[in-house]
Amino acid sequence: MVEIELDGQKVEVVEGSMVMHAAEKAGTYIPHFCYHKKLSIAANCRMCLVDVEKAPKPMPACATPVTQGMIVRTKTDKAIKAQQSVMEFLLINHPLDCPICDQGGECQLQDLAVGYGGSGSRYEEEKRVVFHKDVGPLISMQEMSRCIHCTRCVRFGQEVAGVMELGMSHRGEHAEIETFLGQTIDSELSGNMIDICPVGALTSKPFRYSARTWELSRRKSVAPHDSSGANLVVQVKNNEVLRVVPLENEDVNECWIADRDRFSYEALNSPDRLRAPMIKQGGEWKEVNWQTALEYVANGLNQIKNDHGARSIGALVSPHSTLEELHLASTLVRSLGSDNIDHRLRNSEFVKGEGVRYLGTSIASLSVLQRVLVVGSNLRKDHPLFAQRIRQATRSGAQVHAITSKALLADKDAWALNLGTTDIQEASAWAQSLANVAGAIAAEKGVAAPASSQTTAEAQAIAKSLLSGERKAILLGNGAAHHANASSLLSLAQWIAEQTGASCGYLTEAANTVGAQWVKAEPQTGGLNAAQILAGGVKAVLLLNTEPVFDSAAGAQAVSGLAAMDMVVTLSPFKTNLEFSDVLLPIAPFTETSGSFVNAEGRLQSFHAVVKPLAETRPAWKVLRVLANMLGLPQLAFETSQDVLKQINESPLSLSNACTSEVRLAGPVDVPCVATIYQLDGLVRRAPSLQLTADARAGTLPEGVQA
Repeated sequence: MVEIELDGQKVEVVEGSMVMHAAEKAGTYIPHFCYHKKLSIAANCRMCLVDVEKAPKPMPACATPVTQGMIVRTKTDKAIKAQQSVMEFLLINHPLDCPICDQGGECQLQDLAVGYGGSGSRYEEEKRVVFHKDVGPLISMQEMSRCIHCTRCVRFGQEVAGVMELGMSHRGEHAEIETFLGQTIDSELSGNMIDICPVGALTSKPFRYSARTWELSRRKSVAPHDSSGANLVVQVKNNEVLRVVPLENEDVNECWIADRDRFSYEALNSPDRLRAPMIKQGGEWKEVNWQTALEYVANGLNQIKNDHGARSIGALVSPHSTLEELHLASTLVRSLGSDNIDHRLRNSEFVKGEGVRYLGTSIASLSVLQRVLVVGSNLRKDHPLFAQRIRQATRSGAQVHAITSKALLADKDAWALNLGTTDIQEASAWAQSLANVAGAIAAEKGVAAPASSQTTAEAQAIAKSLLSGERKAILLGNGAAHHANASSLLSLAQWIAEQTGASCGYLTEAANTVGAQWVKAEPQTGGLNAAQILAGGVKAVLLLNTEPVFDSAAGAQAVSGLAAMDMVVTLSPFKTNLEFSDVLLPIAPFTETSGSFVNAEGRLQSFHAVVKPLAETRPAWKVLRVLANMLGLPQLAFETSQDVLKQINESPLSLSNACTSEVRLAGPVDVPCVATIYQLDGLVRRAPSLQLTADARAGTLPEGVQA
């Protein structure tokens, strides 16, 4: 540790730290623009100049290493005059358009100009003009004349997103930030550039000119898409969600969110929203009141139960639903006497696990791993925030390897993730590839291998890497989870983890995949699984927040099975499943209901509604509770979602990736069902800006991968 004196206060910091880090620890604010705690040091704005004793001139706090006994003063005339001079330079070319700037009210330059700017300028020359650029549907670069060349956006792309899409061209007054060759910004984390831009040069295209920042109410929430459980601040005006930004949580999402977490809010205001219950009569859809709709459903379910038995009723539930909704749906179906409920719509294998499958380690630990093996995952697109953490680990020397298919791993992904050895095989050969790694480890340690293996250069390299280092993880992606031989992949991964001292777990697909397992939203006593239900195994089905054509491995083939049923009830925020549903019940999306999600590491995070439900929309947990009451099921008599959560917590969450399944190297060769990044759920599918991105325009996964 090194001790310095900062404005008369003794501060101890780690050797190698900068003066800025010491100031942060001491709680002293030093004005800055280019410095960001998550990015490398550029020292190009010079706003953080401070007075260092014995230094002949002011020094940049962000780039001046501390030394033992150093004396730093941040409030002397020398420091303040230097900062005022820098501000004067910055304002030479900055346009005076604060009244119409989207950044107004939350602009660092605007804030600091109040304290360090002059009342007038000595420069009378014309201000420079930078031509606007079109870089895609998410980020607006219409006012690049505002740019102060802090290069935060450039460094973010290179260091965090892993794809350097922006750079600085030319020099002097002709310097400007731009993409090259007219390319667009296509990173799945690109929206974070908007947040870290200290001025209004990069702004949100969907939000542009929608509201002033001081008109917005700010309310906390949790992302409903992938399994990171990113913390959000949802900004609301007139009971309408207008913007979503990250809420900092170092243990979960740090200060970043993925673009689908940021821009999917557009779907909440979509014309596709279901505003009132609807019943199909004579082939036509008619709006009815809630009483009529629920009585219709209750009478229909009772009739089918009487005619065909309770086991002719089932439910398919989305793992993007809240914990409370999943618990009530499971309880309702089982109270009727059926075990036909499942959330695993994209799975090809339905072996019952011994515990709740999860990440196997903490999310924060991904940033400090030394060895990683990723199996069957398009990591950047499936789990953008996990990918950026693993990318940080590689910047510290971690070795990351992958067993995947060519369709799941583009060259750009391999480069962005800084992948080491990559064993690219068809999905049907993944088990053999893992067995080869296990065989190489067994030979090295002199133990029996769990399955027959072959000697390959890739397996030898991966085995050698996993046998070295300390902090290690084997991560199974969506492709591995949905694989027809998923249990064998897990068994092999577990064996390798035990032999190398690594953790082993699933990246898990959705916001509540772990929670769905916790509340047993899957068959427990021999009930039908998702594939059997979709094939027409029941007479009546409840579809909770899911669209089987897009959300299941059956895809379009699900229509025939569902259409043949006597009753299909869709509970959704949107007008969907029209071709085979009999009833549509409008339920609230995550912004209009209270609830909880359990992320990949098993972290339970609860949230409240941020706006009132739209029109006749009702929270799904309330709909299920009332429906249960009409069916004469007293087990669901809850007054609040917190009461539901209290009952769930009576059965502790038991996380375990243990697997005793026999390893099968040959067997089913079904291509795993993997959703593309902007087809994951109903919200992202209905967000216009996300659907205009390069990832969405690609339409489907490359040939060889089922979507």
